[in-house]
Amino acid sequence: MPNTWVTLAQALASRVTHPGSRWWGPVCSTPRHLLVPRWWEDDDTAWTLRDGSDDTSAWLRTIYSDRTLVTKVGPRHADHAAPDDTTSGRPTSSSTLPSLLLTMYRHAQLYSGADVLDVGVGSGYGTALLSSALGGHTLTAMDVDPYLVEAAAERLGALGVRARLVAGDATGPLPDSYDRIVSTVAVRPIPSSWIQALRPGGRLVTTLTGIHAILTATKTDDASAMPAEGRIEWDRAGFMSTRTGPDYPPTPAPELQEDEAEESIGRYPIVDVEESWELRSMLAIDHPGLTHRIERSGEHRTAWMIHPDGSWARATATADALPLVRQAGPRRLWDALDDLRHRWLLDGELPLFGARAWISSSGTIHLARGSWRARISARPE
Repeated sequence: MPNTWVTLAQALASRVTHPGSRWWGPVCSTPRHLLVPRWWEDDDTAWTLRDGSDDTSAWLRTIYSDRTLVTKVGPRHADHAAPDDTTSGRPTSSSTLPSLLLTMYRHAQLYSGADVLDVGVGSGYGTALLSSALGGHTLTAMDVDPYLVEAAAERLGALGVRARLVAGDATGPLPDSYDRIVSTVAVRPIPSSWIQALRPGGRLVTTLTGIHAILTATKTDDASAMPAEGRIEWDRAGFMSTRTGPDYPPTPAPELQEDEAEESIGRYPIVDVEESWELRSMLAIDHPGLTHRIERSGEHRTAWMIHPDGSWARATATADALPLVRQAGPRRLWDALDDLRHRWLLDGELPLFGARAWISSSGTIHLARGSWRARISARPE
């Protein structure tokens, strides 16, 4: 097995980086398979357990592919599941695909000797890469899930990886101050503790809940109303949202009041918003918590938009015909989508990616690009 995994790790490094990169050596030498012995796979009906010991060759091929491996669904970690077990729910932890980890690290502008906070331990694979590249004596890795920290600490320790692992809620007070904060969980807004913990000139990299974009920001002036500033990068990225317990709280299903719905014809054919990251992200700025679903039967499609405040929209159409739309609640969700698509056609793009960002001491994010302005806080404003 040793020669086999090394060969596969080198092949993975060839796909996600290059020999001149500081990340080439860490990807080639980090035994990801020892950090992810078991994981969950989604077969569209349930999450099914996969155990690497059942088929070593398949295990190594999977582990050293550039993909995310879900290790926890709801409160159930793959380590604790029985053979051939299945489960259901939302993913709550994973080993992130290596190329995305390296994208986040490159945006962080890391350097040797920097005190780095790695938010989201997960399997420990990212922590191992960071430790190999930077040296573990200045690396702190933090996760809200005590078991993830315990398991990662044991596995990383067996590999000789040096890092300080901490169990705790990274959106609350932090154990130290840092030159870099890199988060592989999504937040909204930026935790105020991150702004406080960043040293002058320090840099944070994260994604925002529901908004599939990378935010980078540099600490400028503690006394300023906007002590950090940066931008929304052009790269697309999405991570699981922060949580405070073993699972995300259940989302209550709103009652769809059909008799109160307004009916109209949409301005544009149905689009799968889940697959259109720009539309999905722009909608999430003003409508946090919005979910999308599309159903297909041959050429017939039905698209749903549902918001926690009870607003909903349903559009039905065949092929590229204009849809029949029904919507109700305090928000007219399909109208908001059509407005965005109209802007997209007029401008040739949407303004989120590439926007400048300013972050207040409370963590509210102010965005601007051209004439467009937006504010991202815990609630829409």
